[in-house]
Amino acid sequence: MSNKALVLHELGPPENMLWEDWTVPEPGPTEVQLRQTAIGLNFADTYHRAGIPHPWLVPPCPVVIGFEAVGVVEAVGREVTTLDVGDRVGYAIPPLGSYSQYRNYPAASLVRIPDDLEDRQVAAVLLKGMTAHYLLHRTYAVQAGDTIVVHAASGGMGLILCSWANAMGAAIVGTVSTEEKAELAREAGCQHPIVRSKESFVDKVMEVSDGEGAAVVYESIGKDTLQHSLDCLRPMGMCAAYGHVSGPPDPVDIIKDLGQRGSLFITRPAIMHYIAKRKDLLETADGLFSAIRSGFVSAQINYEYPLKDAPQAHRAIESGTTTGATVLIP
Repeated sequence: MSNKALVLHELGPPENMLWEDWTVPEPGPTEVQLRQTAIGLNFADTYHRAGIPHPWLVPPCPVVIGFEAVGVVEAVGREVTTLDVGDRVGYAIPPLGSYSQYRNYPAASLVRIPDDLEDRQVAAVLLKGMTAHYLLHRTYAVQAGDTIVVHAASGGMGLILCSWANAMGAAIVGTVSTEEKAELAREAGCQHPIVRSKESFVDKVMEVSDGEGAAVVYESIGKDTLQHSLDCLRPMGMCAAYGHVSGPPDPVDIIKDLGQRGSLFITRPAIMHYIAKRKDLLETADGLFSAIRSGFVSAQINYEYPLKDAPQAHRAIESGTTTGATVLIP
């Protein structure tokens, strides 16, 4: 079988990803072999490529990164009984290796794609959508009337959080970097988008919440915003620090930063813990698929690249100028 992939022989800048032949062996006993049809691009991919610390470890080079895709089952391992050749499936957690035309993947971590949803649509939202599901329903269960903060509200993840939380009845303060992005966030359901360089989101939260503070902050910026995110929480509020695009935040002092601010909670949630059990994976995926059908979640695919042009896609997403989702087509 002929297969091409973006191979990293050394972690580093986007140009280190080389379009090369990549051998895919027969699937192991509990694996299936996939012909991939659409691949999701995530900001965490840039961490893996560059060697930036992340909860998901990158295997030694040479390595193929990427952890979200949709594809068709081409072969099944001898112990796999839940999937058949021809099934459409998707995945959104490691093992890494989605930046490839073909790959092997553990059958237990795959979900079937419903017939009424198309490959690009699911590849663009599977990770972000399942992440939004657990952030909104399990990390902190958003209630109607809650004031919440969504950072990077015009990004692929932010748009999903805003749309879904709006449908749940939350009052959303969303931070963005430009007026144009503020309008995108507003269109997605963020009632109070603000440009961080022009306005204090802490002040906006206090205004929107009548001085009470936010129930939860969905913190994806990191170093530049974490302390202010803690400032805007109500007593016993939750900071869900699921990303750090501006760099890892400074250490948190549990007495000064959490205790003195009002018995705050902070967590670094990661999807692999929330869907480690097969039951949780299927319930989370089903919740996302239902939200897509209801219109609460949209793919918002604004960029599409051939897989071999992923270095260009990485440069774009790292520039901070992209909005919505990006997909790669093998």
